[in-house]
Amino acid sequence: MDFFYPNLQNDMWRIVGYLAAGDVRHFLQPDGRHFDQPRIACFCREREIALYDTSEEVIRLKNNASDASLQVVREVDLESLLQRIPECRTLVATGGKSAETLSRILGCELPGVGEWVPAVYADRELQVWRMPSTSRAFPRPVEWKAEFYRRVFSAAGIL
Repeated sequence: MDFFYPNLQNDMWRIVGYLAAGDVRHFLQPDGRHFDQPRIACFCREREIALYDTSEEVIRLKNNASDASLQVVREVDLESLLQRIPECRTLVATGGKSAETLSRILGCELPGVGEWVPAVYADRELQVWRMPSTSRAFPRPVEWKAEFYRRVFSAAGIL
């Protein structure tokens, strides 16, 4: 995949479009069948949003899209990644497996959904947020999910 959340069956860019422009279709191409990657990339650069995975190597234990069936083989080298983003003070996990992995890396509590916990990592104070999954396998309306994301976007000064 050449960018994050490219699958039309994932609600991430609908959530962000809803929050940023009041329109769940904001980041869709005119055909409605693809996300507009250049527009998304521009938005993320303008708002200083960086995206990355908590795991760089995983094994899918079952033949499905559920993160619950992922076995983490190699976690992200978070210290190295954060060195490249010196202003970063907010980390957001977008689902249970990523939240568990991030909490393990940071040695902090697992935040509740829509909540954050403090963490100190590599001499940096961080807010570690846990959001609901954006997958359509988690069957909640985009607007419902967006209210959780609104909290972290507001706290981080993105919206």
